Parts: sequence; C-alpha cells; structure tokens
Amino acid sequence: MRGVRGATTVGKNAADEIVSRTQELLSRMVMENGIRPADVTSAFFTATDDLDAEFPAVAVRSLEGWSDVPLLCSREIPVPGSLGRCVRILLHWNSDVRSEEVRHVFLRGARELRPQWACRVDGDESEEPVRLPGRRP
Repeated sequence: MRGVRGATTVGKNAADEIVSRTQELLSRMVMENGIRPADVTSAFFTATDDLDAEFPAVAVRSLEGWSDVPLLCSREIPVPGSLGRCVRILLHWNSDVRSEEVRHVFLRGARELRPQWACRVDGDESEEPVRLPGRRP
C-alpha cells in the first residue's frame, strides 16, 4: 500500500469552489499515478478552518467508481500564519509501485507547501496564498 498526498487552495469559501477544486486535485492525482478507484483503500481529506461551506469528500462521492471508497473529512490544525483555504488529500492506494515512483500533487497556492511536488494548472498564477490569522511561532 502507498500513500499519495495532494493539496490545493480554494479561491473562496463556497460549496461549488470546494467541490471543483477538490475534483481538480483528485483528477490530477489519479492521472499522474494511474490510480483506479477500485485500488484505493480509503481517502482522508482535511480542510482549513476557513473552509466550511462543503465537505471535500462530497466532490468525490459523485465521481464514477468512487462510491465504494471510504472517505473521511477532518479539520487541519489551525497553526497561526499557515496556509489558509487549503484542502488536503491522503489516498491509501493498493499498488506495487515503489515509493519513489509515486507522484504527489500540490496545486495552486498549495505549491509552496511542497515545491518538489508542485504542479501548475491554468489560472493558478493569479491566486495569492491566504494565511490563517496570527504569526507562525
């Protein structure tokens, strides 16, 4: 089993944006790794405190083949000064690929979290990262 990580940012706290950005992220993770939903044991989503208009898992339940995959959402730890409006995904993927062959995907403002795993998508250059209130310790 392999873990596949991904993260993206959302332009505003709106259900349609959370759903579309989560679908964009998951689609890219699937494409980059050749993941089939039948090979996914489970998916764990987190969202920052400033995203509460929709559960990120809702975006996945409507996708073909994903209805049998256990999905769980949680809150990201609200570290002062950390990246805001961020959705993260951890897929638990049954695969024989070596860990160094796994392609993790960080889109939009989340590219700064893991520059070595960053991927560009249309329009992401115009988005400024949002920070949670407070300073980082």
